[in-house]
Amino acid sequence: MEPTRELIDDIYRERVLRARRTPIEHKLLAGAELFEFACRITCDGIRDQNPGIDEPEVQRILRHRLALRRRLENVR
Repeated sequence: MEPTRELIDDIYRERVLRARRTPIEHKLLAGAELFEFACRITCDGIRDQNPGIDEPEVQRILRHRLALRRRLENVR
């Protein structure tokens, strides 16, 4: 059974209202946690792409990728 447009809209509306009620401290913490999670996944990918590299090299590549992302954001 497919959800109706009304149900989808109701769920979306509830998510928006819940987000508005969330204290700013929780939103900031969630953002930091999400960034840390993304960095861990990226580091796992770097290790997978570069078998045998040490942790300082993983961190160097991660910093390089983050810097590249920042530069790409500034191009727009």
